[in-house]
Amino acid sequence: MTGWFELDYSINGQYRFTLKAANAETILSSENYISKDAAEDGIASVQKNALLNERYERETSMNGRPYFNLKAGNHQIIGTSQMYASEQARDAGIASVKTHGASGTIKDRTA
Repeated sequence: MTGWFELDYSINGQYRFTLKAANAETILSSENYISKDAAEDGIASVQKNALLNERYERETSMNGRPYFNLKAGNHQIIGTSQMYASEQARDAGIASVKTHGASGTIKDRTA
């Protein structure tokens, strides 16, 4: 089984998406979008950029935990990972986004 995207409402009623791995674990979360079309454009951007190494920005949080951002060609953040316990785990998360990010499956929970 491959991964999929889930399109849903955020807490404030805007739209957001997550990318799920085959085991249903969230591997990438988007920002909030005002419109459903904008969130769907964000999904399309993940599908387009997920395989490109240069689109991943490896970061470390203020408490020392590694995470990453996936960026579009215009350098805007498309999605952010969870916080990881190690740099190796973060790199495995990037590999998972590369594996599942091209998925055409979108589970629309807003319908």
